[in-house]
Amino acid sequence: MRVVFFGTPDFAVPALEALAGEHEVALVVAQPDKPAGRGLKLQQPAVVARARSLRLDVAQPLKIRDFAEDLRRIQPDVAVVVAYGKLLPKTLLEIPRLGFLNIHASLLPKYRGAAPIQRAIEAGETKTGVTIMRVDEELDHGPVLAAETLDIGADEHSPSLSQRLSRAGAELLLRVLRDMPRETPQDHSLATYAPKIEKREGLVTFSESPENIYNRFRAFDPWPGVFFEAGKETIKIIDMDLDAEGRARLLRLQRPGRSPAPAADVMRAVGAPLP
Repeated sequence: MRVVFFGTPDFAVPALEALAGEHEVALVVAQPDKPAGRGLKLQQPAVVARARSLRLDVAQPLKIRDFAEDLRRIQPDVAVVVAYGKLLPKTLLEIPRLGFLNIHASLLPKYRGAAPIQRAIEAGETKTGVTIMRVDEELDHGPVLAAETLDIGADEHSPSLSQRLSRAGAELLLRVLRDMPRETPQDHSLATYAPKIEKREGLVTFSESPENIYNRFRAFDPWPGVFFEAGKETIKIIDMDLDAEGRARLLRLQRPGRSPAPAADVMRAVGAPLP
């Protein structure tokens, strides 16, 4: 099958690799390189790096709405989109013979949106999954072709869950492309949303339940992390857990501009009691 792949971050790489092993990937489309790090040097997306190592053609259009003619020239059977980063216009969606398919990291219609993995952990969910859906003009709204459920570990953080979901999604996508199962419309009345994470959400107060703090600690790893105010400083929680009675235990903390250190030492240095 002739495929055009739309994806940008690490999460999309396993799907690209899986497709390249079974299908003709005619083009890989990703977001443009962006400045990153202290020097703000341009950094290529993970999908671009992997596509080039696989000797695949790559495009990084500045405006995806102007990409229709390029896609039409390729004449793909199907397009696959995995965490591309932008909504796709109808002018693109109508071009592939079999349309656009998407791997989404939740059991739709739950957790539509930009941060389904983090929001599921933040909410204390014990199960999540991946869904293969047909893309339409609305956000994570199209009919479902297949889904697979995964357990969330009690102490699992976002990076680990993301890796497991990305691999599961890649395998499920290949199964879908082999037989194109019947589509099932989503029940839109059950939809929930997983908005983009904002840095301010990492601020915790110890009036919250320990479970809520711990869930946010797991969810917001690696960014923005969780932190609290002590005196005039913002202290980042580097490591914590819940004890046998469900109480939060702060294990390692970090002051601004300092290295991580045992929690008791950090709080002694700032002149505040250990929360």
